[in-house]
Amino acid sequence: FMSSQVEILDWETKKQLCFLDKVEPNATIREIRLKFHKLYPRWYPARQSIKLDPKGKSLRDEEILQHLPVGTTATLYFKDLGPQIGWTTVFLIEYTGPLFIYFLFYFRMTFVYGLDERFTSSPHPVVNLACICHSFHYIKRLIETVFVHRFSRGTMPLRNIVKNCLYYWGFAAWLAYYINHPLYTPPSYGKKQINFAVIMFLLCEAGNFSIHVALSDLRRNGSKTCKIPYPTKNPFTWLFFFVSCPNYTYEVGTWISFTIMTQCVPVGLFTLLCFIQMTIWAKDKHCTYLREFKNYPSHRMPIIPFLL
Repeated sequence: FMSSQVEILDWETKKQLCFLDKVEPNATIREIRLKFHKLYPRWYPARQSIKLDPKGKSLRDEEILQHLPVGTTATLYFKDLGPQIGWTTVFLIEYTGPLFIYFLFYFRMTFVYGLDERFTSSPHPVVNLACICHSFHYIKRLIETVFVHRFSRGTMPLRNIVKNCLYYWGFAAWLAYYINHPLYTPPSYGKKQINFAVIMFLLCEAGNFSIHVALSDLRRNGSKTCKIPYPTKNPFTWLFFFVSCPNYTYEVGTWISFTIMTQCVPVGLFTLLCFIQMTIWAKDKHCTYLREFKNYPSHRMPIIPFLL
């Protein structure tokens, strides 16, 4: 193969930013990003969106130049994605916040509810249980972030983290304020309701963890290609028979059970918002699967078996 030439233009102004001579035809987009980074040190690879046409999709790192619909001189377009932050860091920041914020309310810090002696601890065992479950959920998420998750995209825009933290941290404070409030009343059906909710909570957490492990195993060898997830021997993964994103199904189940356990309106609202957001993500992922795989199981739904 002859060597190719690559010109990179600004996606908005169409001005030429650089001209790369003697590029190997089997060079990957990642290699082109690195060459571009050498010329423009401020635009590190994660900040670069390289496209075939200004309004098109970003090319993936592993795509190969000679497999793209370009001539001997390839014209590519560059868009600056802005400062980026690694997904692992994002999740660690997002999930550490709720863990510690909840404790401020649980331990009845004097600046939260006032100094009255009666306010120092709660007479209701469910308040302690809710704190254990809430903490368990976020500790599990932190452990998964470090040891389980493998991210297909390495980074996200730095500006998004402020929005995400406001959401997670703000809701954690709101839930915790009401659940740990001196005037909090326990669930209507007492122990029965609480026990049912705890069992449901633990099953959903186990299911969510099982799905994350199964998805992580699909990328075990470091591959970033999209594969169809299938049920494994673990019964919790059998939800893959019916839905494309059982991790979201279990996640919503976790928050529904937490709502039942605490019988608290803010928790219910948080659960509803979680459900809406996760349905959007699940539908998006489901469409990606349908687009990428002609043999994708036709009976699967995005998030709720047979329904949605």
